Amino acid sequence: MKTAAARLLALAIFLSAGVGGIAAAADQTYALTKTLKIGGDGGWDYATLDAAGKLLYVTRTTHTMVIDVASGKTIHDIPGTGRAHGVALVPDAGRGFISDGKGAAVIVFDLNTGATLGKVPAAEDADGIIYDPSSKQVLVMCGDSHQMVAIAPDVDPKAGKAAATVDLGGSPEFAAADGKGRVFVNIEDKDEVAVVDTHAMKVVARWPLGPGKHPTGMSMDPESRRLFIGCRNGKLIVMNADDGKIVADFPIGTFVDATAFDKGLVLASCGDGTLTMVREMSPDKFELAGTVKTEIGARTMAVDHDSGTIYLPTSDLILPPMTPSGTFAPGQRPRPVPGTFRILVVTRAAAQN
Repeated sequence: MKTAAARLLALAIFLSAGVGGIAAAADQTYALTKTLKIGGDGGWDYATLDAAGKLLYVTRTTHTMVIDVASGKTIHDIPGTGRAHGVALVPDAGRGFISDGKGAAVIVFDLNTGATLGKVPAAEDADGIIYDPSSKQVLVMCGDSHQMVAIAPDVDPKAGKAAATVDLGGSPEFAAADGKGRVFVNIEDKDEVAVVDTHAMKVVARWPLGPGKHPTGMSMDPESRRLFIGCRNGKLIVMNADDGKIVADFPIGTFVDATAFDKGLVLASCGDGTLTMVREMSPDKFELAGTVKTEIGARTMAVDHDSGTIYLPTSDLILPPMTPSGTFAPGQRPRPVPGTFRILVVTRAAAQN
């Protein structure tokens, strides 16, 4: 968590109690309807849902939990990470991949059993991770090393190495693939998007984010070719994935860490306890659909694209002392209360007349 982000989250924790409500989006109504009490120790980062919408993978610092969303039970608990960040799933290979920032590596595990198969070296601060179906590579965004590392799904998990490394020229956060050989990467410290040709494995363009600063979450509508970029200065940027032009921008909450696109709806989950929704009317027309109040800390999410259900991890938080400038003391950040980890479930239903 950067200092500015810590300040924003601190202010949000104290000021956002009355923010939000239930959002109306077209003929749909969204609301927080259920909480899955999971428990366990550790923080959390990205959440990933399998294609069937049954299993939710949530990184918990030193381990990764695999949760049955129907029952709330933990099916597998995968150990072996120093600071787990994200999970990429490759069903065709029968494998999953967990980025370990502290270990500068990627853990390879069996999707059926949850058993760890091995570890592949990546680079320092291995963080966001996705699978690119065009190049058929698992791509790891390594923040402190300013690199994107490509790993083949069938890599030898005991002695294998990365297939390629791309110098991004800045600190990457998350990325989105268009399925046609382009991957778009948020460069947090440059306030730009780096466009990577994943067949040549090189950066082919850099696009400034304009009013967006410190980008984190990214998602994409592959049909309209629009990118949705959540920025830590309270902006959601809509960008044309063909030329980098900014189509629109919208206000969102503080400490955004993920965006998602689902059936014409753009979502931005923020740590201040808000989930902003923007409706895509056409490739060049977007409108604010509303905000759902979630809970403090619910900054990442995963979406079931069949049901529209949204899963957001969070827990109770212990706040460290604040400085006179309105941020946390150096090296301090909110700590999760042991045993309070939970998954918030936001569901959609037809609006009532």
